[in-house]
Order: sequence, then structure tokens, then C-alpha cells
Amino acid sequence: MARRATVLVLVGALLLTLFASMAGVQGAPSLSDIPNPKVMTRAAEIGKYGGVYVTAQITDPRTFNYIVAQETSSTAMLAPVFDGLVEQNYLTGEIEPALAESWTVSPDGRTWVFTLRQGVTWHDGRPVTADDVEFTYRAIFTQGVQTSFQDTLTFDGKPVAFRKLDARRVQFRTEKPIGLFLRVIGFPVLPRHKLADALSRGAAEFNRSWGVNTRPRDIIGTGPYVMQEYTPGQRVTYLRNTKYWKVDKRGQRLPYLTRYVRLIVPNLDALRLKFLAKETDTYAARPSEYADFKRQEQAGNFTIYDGPETFSSEFVVWNQNPKGVRDPKLSWFSDVRFRRALNHAIDRATIANQVYAGRATAAWGPVSNGNQLYWNPRLPQYAYDLNRAQQLLTEGGYTKGADGLLRDSKGNVVEFVLSTNAENNDRVAMGNILRQDWTKLGIRLTYAPEAFNTLVGKLVGTFNWESIIIGLTGGIEPGTGRNVWLSSGSLHMWWPNQEKAATAWETEVDRLFEQIAGEVDQAKRKELYFRWQQIVAEQVPLAYFTYPKTQPAVRNTLGNIKIGLQGVIGEVDTMFYKTVLR
Repeated sequence: MARRATVLVLVGALLLTLFASMAGVQGAPSLSDIPNPKVMTRAAEIGKYGGVYVTAQITDPRTFNYIVAQETSSTAMLAPVFDGLVEQNYLTGEIEPALAESWTVSPDGRTWVFTLRQGVTWHDGRPVTADDVEFTYRAIFTQGVQTSFQDTLTFDGKPVAFRKLDARRVQFRTEKPIGLFLRVIGFPVLPRHKLADALSRGAAEFNRSWGVNTRPRDIIGTGPYVMQEYTPGQRVTYLRNTKYWKVDKRGQRLPYLTRYVRLIVPNLDALRLKFLAKETDTYAARPSEYADFKRQEQAGNFTIYDGPETFSSEFVVWNQNPKGVRDPKLSWFSDVRFRRALNHAIDRATIANQVYAGRATAAWGPVSNGNQLYWNPRLPQYAYDLNRAQQLLTEGGYTKGADGLLRDSKGNVVEFVLSTNAENNDRVAMGNILRQDWTKLGIRLTYAPEAFNTLVGKLVGTFNWESIIIGLTGGIEPGTGRNVWLSSGSLHMWWPNQEKAATAWETEVDRLFEQIAGEVDQAKRKELYFRWQQIVAEQVPLAYFTYPKTQPAVRNTLGNIKIGLQGVIGEVDTMFYKTVLR
């Protein structure tokens, strides 16, 4: 359950904008140490203090350093611990103040000034100041620091300029107005006093800092919960931050819950069993489980919601990186006819029915049909058609021999490895469906599910992989995914960190994403997104499967539950137990 998500904000570049919270409003709540706490007005109920909230995830984290984390196994663990300058409203998708209580933007749309909330402290009691914000950005832009945030904060090749104005104010400046600016700066602020020494010893030392072997209580943030204990393969335990900077509508300090436990389980089936055994309080049920969970609601004292389609995506990607794969495989994967042929050999109807019990629709591009703001309904579709797939392969010089094996024009047998993360039963099932159909084309396919963290290490580290089934989280505004779609991006997974775009179509996507970043008019931004989706559908760097529905299951003992974007059902800041039993 993410506390943050990508959100839609429209900023007029030629207007002076000031977003302040309830400062100065007569009768607004105040705390003795924080004169202007954030009032969580979207939480309908006034909660009770106490209780232990328990949820679970598959896979251990790879790091506790949010700047270098690029996988949800790490960021989900860190979400309750850290805050950013701004955050998104999970119900409306709007940007709201967080550590920054207000901000201004100059009339030319290029200079932003953020004012920090007075009195906020780190978990160890040290005050949060502009020095911490400046340090976080300095770490991001330090050469060699392994982070995706550098991609999202660089526009037309020029990084965002930043400087401290005083103890509470930080200024940012861009070369042109950036319509997505508020959306790309919501990542966590890190404590200078804890990590500056590591950064001073170089990027490599910073990348290693706050590894998973770090004592949890040394992972210092500003969030609603303080990390207390991490037992690999079992759990992470957090305690309530008694000095948190948010309050409820009565002015009572949040959060309500005393403890938060995040269990680590081996696979998706274990997540389900933990919930049914009443060992966890929430569960992101799979579409195939919806009908069964609906029948068990009353007996299990929970509610399963019929939520919207996810904005997240799952797909297969082929490695086109010369540093990771060599010919002849490199030439196959770089051949758009090859990718289109295999896309025609993906049985999305079977995936939707067998994996998602029919609660999913076929995906042809990178934007979910659940995102009606930017979804392009007129993309080329690759109907499941093995004859058409074979025809495209023949046009590309591939032939199927008497032995049933597919060969390229030089006589090489077409064979490669397909990987996915073994903990995700649904992805494993999708891979088996692909394996059956791609084998019918004559491909000698080795299907090798493996541990998620191993897979991510190959994808963003060694580049030693051939094809992978994996997914990406998504949000309302696709432009925040610059690290994926820019050819220079660190998560441009089929060939990351390109010095120059390798293809004409990637050059066009680079140009579109720079236009998107600076476009403040939503209608014009939509036109640019439609063109980008068209290119991706035609070039198939990623072959998308389906966009499934969301169906979160929640114990009826929890308060302040309301379903929002992507099936998010609440925030740990404001959740509470209606009757405190533990």
C-alpha cells in the first residue's frame, strides 16, 4: 500500500502560484512543537490510538537507501519512514504540501521556492532544515550515485539547479517552465547528518550506505513510523513516530497505530494464506481470487472492494543492450519484425481468463485503460495469431526447418532464455503461456524464473539477461517515467544509459518527453502522450499483456478505509483500529 503515487497537477507557467496549508487560518490546529502541522482532512473518521497493523510483501529489500532503491521490494519497506517536500492525495491525485508547507513559482514558471514546515524533526530529534534538502539533491546529482531521480530531474540535458536560501527555504530553477515539476520532486528527503560522511567518501560509498545490514534504528526519516527491527525473510517492524508532523481534524497528532509490521513471505500464495489466516489486515487480492473472497467476506470479517483497473503494467522485454547480449541474439531482439511477431504470439485472452479470471483487458501500450485522461484507444493491436507471427518471421528471413526449429537467415537456431521473478505466481503462469506459444513458432525457449532481487540486479546492474517478464508501477501522468522512456534513462531497460539514442524512434520519444515535461497545457500534453503511445505500440520495446482490475481486501476492524487511485484503500498515517484489541 503506497503512501505516494504519481499524480496530476496543472501548473500555469505564467502565473504566480502559492500553495499554503492551513497556516494563518483562524482555529487551525497547532502543536506545541509544530505551529503549522498538516491537517489530514481527507480522513473522514477520528481514530483511536493503539493497535498493530500487519501487512505483507514478497521479497526482501535490496537497500534501505531510498536514493538508490529502484525496486518496490525496497521502496515499500521505506515508504512509512520517509517524507518528501510534497505528496499526493491518494483519492484525488492532487499534489499537496508535505515537509514543505508552501511554495511559490515565479511569473516565468522557472523559479520555485519551497518553505519547510517549522518544527519538524528527524526520528532522532534533529531538526529538518534546508541543509537536508540541499544535501539530498547534491547526492542525487553526484557522479556515480546509482539513482533514477537524476533522470527525472534533468530536462533537455540540464539538471535542476538548487540552492538553500535560509534554514527553511530552498530554491529550484529550471531552464524552461516544467509542467511536471511538482510531480517529480515528491521523493523522500534524506538526513544530511546521517549520510553526508558517506557521500564525502565518494559515490561508491554512498551507494553502499544504508544497506540491508544497517541497524534498522539508524535508518532515520521523518515519516509516521520509525524502523525498529528487520529480520531477513521474516519481517520489518516499525514503531509510531510520536513527533510526527500531521494531525487529524481535531488536532490530535498522527499516526494512531502503535506499531506497524510488514511481513516478508515467499510468494503470492503465501500472501493470500496469511490474510485468510487473519495474520494480516490487508491484502491486494488477485483478480482470480475476487469471487472466492466475495463469498468469504462475512465469515472472514473483511471487505473486498471491486476496484478500478491498475495503472501498473506487466510485459515482456527483450535485451537490446550490446553490453548485455551479443549476436545473433542481439540482432533478433533489435529486429522490430521479430518483436512484432512474438507480440502476435502472446495469447492475452488466455492470460486474462486463466491468470485474472476475466477481470482484465488486453493491453496494447504503456498507458492503462483505467487512465481515461491519457489512454490512447486507437493503438495498433496485435491479435493472437500464430500464422501472422510466422508470416512476419518469414519476412524477416527466419525459417522453420523440418526439425521444427526456427533459424535466422544465417542458419542460427533461435533460442534464448525467458526469466521472471519466481515469487510472483501470476508472472510465472504468464511465462508458461508464452513458452507454449513461442515454442510452437520453433523457438527453443528456456524458461527460468528466479529470485526477484537477482532479476533486478541483472536488469539494472550487470545487464546479463535475454528476455524478462516484469512490471512497472504507474501513475496518472506518464511523464514522470522519464527514467524508463528517455534513451539515457537508467531504467530504459532494453538498453539503458545510451550516450545517444540508438534508433530514430527512440530519438523521437526523447524529443516527445522533453516536450511533455515543459508543456503546461493538459490538452497539448495529451496529444504528445498519444503520439508516444503510438510509437511504443509500433516498435514494441515492451510487449504488454493486460491491465487487470484491483480488488483490495481489508479487515472490517480498520477505520479510515476508502478506495482511491489504483485500488489504494487508505494511508497508514490515518488508519486505526475501531476496537483496539492488540
